[in-house]
Order: sequence, then C-alpha cells, then structure tokens
Amino acid sequence: MSALVCGISGQDGAYLAQLLLDKGYEVVGTSRSTDEAHFTSLVALGIRDHVRIEPLSVIEPDAVLSLLKRLRPDEIYNLSGQSSVGLSFTQPIEALQSISVATLNLLEAMRVLQFSGRFFNACSSECFGNTDDAGADEMTPFRPRSPYAIAKAAAYWQVADYRAAYGLYACSGILFNHESPLRPPNFVTRKIINGAYRIAQGEINELELGNLEISRDWGWAPDYVDAMWRMLQLDTPDDFVIATGKSHTLNDFLSQVFECFGLDWRDYVIVNHDLTRPLDIEFSKGNPAKAAAMLDWSPRISFEEMVRRMVEAVKVSAFQ
Repeated sequence: MSALVCGISGQDGAYLAQLLLDKGYEVVGTSRSTDEAHFTSLVALGIRDHVRIEPLSVIEPDAVLSLLKRLRPDEIYNLSGQSSVGLSFTQPIEALQSISVATLNLLEAMRVLQFSGRFFNACSSECFGNTDDAGADEMTPFRPRSPYAIAKAAAYWQVADYRAAYGLYACSGILFNHESPLRPPNFVTRKIINGAYRIAQGEINELELGNLEISRDWGWAPDYVDAMWRMLQLDTPDDFVIATGKSHTLNDFLSQVFECFGLDWRDYVIVNHDLTRPLDIEFSKGNPAKAAAMLDWSPRISFEEMVRRMVEAVKVSAFQ
C-alpha cells in the first residue's frame, strides 16, 4: 500500500506518516519547502529517513495533476494549508487558496485521472462555530466565524459534491482541537506550556494571553490520525466528527499546565485584549458517536494525560 500525505511537515502529517509506516505503507509526503529545517516533526519522531518528500504547491492545478498521475497512490491524505485561525484574519486570501482551492485541485485531478484510490480531507470543528452542550455531530449546521473556517467549510462541501457527482472515494473528518508536543509554539496551548516552563525557570515573570473565556474539545493528535486512517478503510466513504465529547475551559488548561510546575497560573497570567481575535468561538464540543459506532474509534488519551505529556516533552527539552 502507498499513501500520499499532503502537508506531511505539520503535526498531523508527521503522526500520520508514523502510523502509516508502522502499518507497512510506502509513504510519500508533499511540502512547499524542501528545506530540511522544515521537517523537524519528522525528525523528532525518528522517521525523516523513512519517507520520501515531493515538492508541491497544491494551489497549482497542473502540478497536482502531474504528481498524482506519476504516483497513483492508494490513499491520499489532504492535511495541507493554513492551520492558524488567528492568522487567517490577517491573511484571508492565503487561507482560501491553501485550503479550499488546494482541495479542489486535488479532487479535480482525481476526477480527470479517474482515480480509483481513496481521499481523506481534514475538515475542522471551526466550521460549526459555537456549539451547544450536546456537542456538534455530522448533522449540525455550519456557522463559521473566521476566514479559516469559511475555507474549511467550502472544502468540506467540495468533497461531498465530488463524491456524489463523480463517485470518488472521498471523505472529510471534522476534527475538533487536538494537541501534542509537535504543536507549533504559535498555538495557544504550546504558548501556555512554554510560558509556564520559562516562568518556572525564572526566565520571565508573566504570560500575556488573549481571551480566556473559551471552552474547547481538546484531544490527543495521534488518536486523531488513527481516525483518519480508519475512515479510509470503510467500504463506503462517509464523513465523521472526530472529538472527545468533552469540553474544557482555557482556565482548565492553564490550571493543569501550571500545576505541573507547582505554580498557580493566576499569579502570572495577564489578559491582553490586543491578542484577541475579531471573532471567536466561546464554546465548542463534538459528538463522536458515529465514529464510535462505525469506525470503532474512541480517544485513548484523556485531557489530563494530554497536558501532562505535552508538559513533560517541554521539561526534557525535546521539542523546544
């Protein structure tokens, strides 16, 4: 079996590559940059030498068509594109191109080539906007609140339309927040952990954050890439919400992290309203019942264990 992972240099791409290699796949990854410094996540997992990297800009349709025609992989995982909700407010065109246009290019190449392989698209819980306490499922309407979420919603419907119109094996995983030590430092979870570590080391005295009044459904990234793979093993393609079904406040996250360092976050955290987004989601939770029933999938790692593993990784300086 062979797999093409678009966006292999990111958190999910690296963990997915590791999973596929463990299952005996030949793994090829794509990246806009072929600079070896770009593949730190693959290096951290010890798999850089086990995957082949192909340079590709997925917003260029001819390049996408040429690569798929040459490789003809059994499975394609589309994890590429802008990954920061906050950044999408300042770079909305890049968000639309790297997410929606890129997804359309992959689907169109599959259609033209009469591609018989299977396609996974990484969608996002951000498409739902605010959810109620029951959690969003596959029938919950989209109410996106950022350029990132709008682009992800467009890509979701492109996948659904190409599946229905052309019979492609194409599906989307609507992924709620998922973290790991490979999460880049510009994400709030890593910013908090790195800040707490530096405070504990005496390097800084305070940590500035934006909106603390949010709740998120946080899971463990390696669990989520397992769900991606399971989705492509079904006889019939379908879309799934991938989530833990539990929501935690950012205050909960702060408390868990700072407790790992023997500190009280309230003594060090300062709210800076300049760091807030123009629009934000106050409460987000998913309902993974369909994934549990049809994929036999459930999260293995709890919120508390996720935080502990991320903190321990920083403590041993493996991912700083």
